[in-house]
Order: sequence, then C-alpha cells, then structure tokens
Amino acid sequence: MTDAAFSHDPVMKDEIVDTFRSVPAGVIVDATLGGGGHSEAILEARHDVSILGLDRDADALAAATSRLDRFGDRVMTHRCRFDDLDQAMAAHSIEQLSGALFDLGVSSPQLDRAERGFSYRNDGPLDMRMDGDAPWSADDVVNGYAEQQLAHIIRRYGDERFASRIARAIVAARPVESTTRLAEIVTSAIPAPARRTGGHPAKRTFQAIRIEVNGELDALPEAIDKAIDALAPGGRLAVLAYHSGEDRIVKDRIRRAETGGCECPPELPCVCGAVQTVRIVRGVAKRPSNDESERNRRAASARFRVAEKIEPTESRTR
Repeated sequence: MTDAAFSHDPVMKDEIVDTFRSVPAGVIVDATLGGGGHSEAILEARHDVSILGLDRDADALAAATSRLDRFGDRVMTHRCRFDDLDQAMAAHSIEQLSGALFDLGVSSPQLDRAERGFSYRNDGPLDMRMDGDAPWSADDVVNGYAEQQLAHIIRRYGDERFASRIARAIVAARPVESTTRLAEIVTSAIPAPARRTGGHPAKRTFQAIRIEVNGELDALPEAIDKAIDALAPGGRLAVLAYHSGEDRIVKDRIRRAETGGCECPPELPCVCGAVQTVRIVRGVAKRPSNDESERNRRAASARFRVAEKIEPTESRTR
C-alpha cells in the first residue's frame, strides 16, 4: 500500500506536538504508528528526537516507512502489538524513552478498505483483524459466539443499549457472511426512533466486534504500564482514546502511577510505602475543537490525557 493510500488526518496533531515539545531529547515511541502522521509532525517539530513506531498492520508499517523515509535513521519501526513495547525497545537497543504516544483509534484506510472488513458502509468479508496474519477474525465472533456472549461484548465494548436485541437477531440470521449483511441485521434490530440519532446504527456494534477480535482492551493496561516504566524523568505519556472503556483504563493506569497504588485513607499519611512515578499533566480529558470535529468526523469522540514521568517519590508524606 502506498503512503498516499494510507494517508489520514492525525487527530489533535497540534496538541500532541505541544505535549512533546518539552520532553528530553531521545526516542519517542509511537505505539500506534498507523499512517505516520503524528510521528511526522513530532519529527518536524523536534530535530533532537527519534521515533520508534509500532504497529500490527503490515500495510500501515509499509506506508509509514515510506512517509517517514526522509527522516533517515531517526525512524525505527517494529511490527508488534503495543503491549510488546519492551521487546521492541530491546530489539532496537533502546533503554529509555523520552515520550510515548498511543492513538487508540482505527485509521481511515483500515476502515475504508472494504476488504479489511471494518466498514459497515462498504461490503466486505467479516474480518476486522489489525494483524492480517492473526488466526481470529470477526467471522469467528459473529458466527461462533453464543447469544449471551455476543450480547456481552456488544454492550461492554460498544456501549450499546440494544445489545441483547442485536445479538438475538445476529444468531437468528446465521450464517452472516458480509459486513453489509451484518449492518443490515443490526440496523433492523434497533427500534426505528433510536436509529434516527447518533450516526449509523451499526457503528457501536462494529466497534465492539473490532475490539473483541483484536483484544484491544486486554492489551492496553500492560502497554500503558510498560510505557510509563520506560519513560525517563521528564518524559511524557500521551493517549488518545475514543471509547469510554479505553479511557477508563487509561485514566486508571495513570492514576495508579500517580498514587503508586496507595489505598490508604486520603485524610491520613500513607503507610503502605506507595511510590509516585508520574504527575498528571492532563487529568480531565481534553476533546478536539469543534473545527477539528467538523473537519474530521473520526476525531469527534477523542479524549486526550497526558502524564509526565517524575523521579520516584513517596505518594504522600508520612
């Protein structure tokens, strides 16, 4: 795939560049490299940093490598899931990071290419794998899960209030063989008044199945923890989340690093020896501007959080 085919509008690009403007010189990991748009902007703004770009998608890595080729040896790429960050660092002899960026959205080319199976608008196979070599696909979920299990993931990962109705309709219609057929089934299972608001009726169900297929939320806590551990003092973690479940995990892992996991009553000194390793730079999630949300509809649901690594210190004075 060419760079042009995988181009996209990086979400909150200016805010991300500003976030990393003050970090120490060194290596910033782009743990969700995608088309390389965020990395390109960071490399242009900071001539004293390099990028380690991670992605499971071979097409994304190829396109990003082409896009970032002009930066020469300031760019390293590694095909892996982001919770294998430590292995990628070891492979490139990197001991510490100056920054870590996670953009948890799916890039436009992945969504728009019908053959990838992510789209509820374009007809394609039930795939949805970010790693095309992975053995598990959307077909296994849609046609293999029991009704109760299917309803659970649609409710949990899609925040879909009609999850039980949708799961029942999918099971009744099996075998489901294409994305557009799945979208039709989901749409028909949702009451007509609810279909008129909130975008495409199948959006939340497709999101839920994609998250399940790729184990996205399962990998996220460990990935965030590894990134925080790898940061040098003054380095920053920046995360763009698009789903309430993702954002809860991000908030929880940052808060745990800030408190050291302390569970002592807040009105009393800490006696558990908890150690704080980050300070929260942006605890209340920032959202894209109205202009950006109008220009890039996939940015509208983004939530942006930032934490900065500090020298380890007791979370509260004894």
